[in-house]
Amino acid sequence: MKIVILNGPNLNMLGRREQSYYGVKTLDDIEELVAEKARELEVETEFYQSNHEGALVDYLQSLTPDVEGIVVNAGAITHYGISLRDALIDSRLPIVEVHLSNIHAREEFRRHSVICRHRAGTDCRSRLAGLSLRP
Repeated sequence: MKIVILNGPNLNMLGRREQSYYGVKTLDDIEELVAEKARELEVETEFYQSNHEGALVDYLQSLTPDVEGIVVNAGAITHYGISLRDALIDSRLPIVEVHLSNIHAREEFRRHSVICRHRAGTDCRSRLAGLSLRP
């Protein structure tokens, strides 16, 4: 089984940005922890991050038939990314939307996801990977 883990804008800055929300681990740290857990479960992972919605859409449109699911942390695109939402739907794959912070406990504008209506499930990335991202 192969799962794609898709990360949106500013997630490349993890470890340096708003550590009270996002913890101290870098995206590379998190990807290694997720890949390690996936190997234990005999799941192949492929990671992709971009600060540009169009690049995320291009990546999704290039997925090969061996991909069986998508885990997406769209970052800020979560709240307005209709083209990303459409590309996720068009993939016809199971989608799990994840976030590093509780978007429902933050600013009002963060509480709405244009992606969530079409996801297969939702979870916090730290629980998904069985690890803690906070110091």
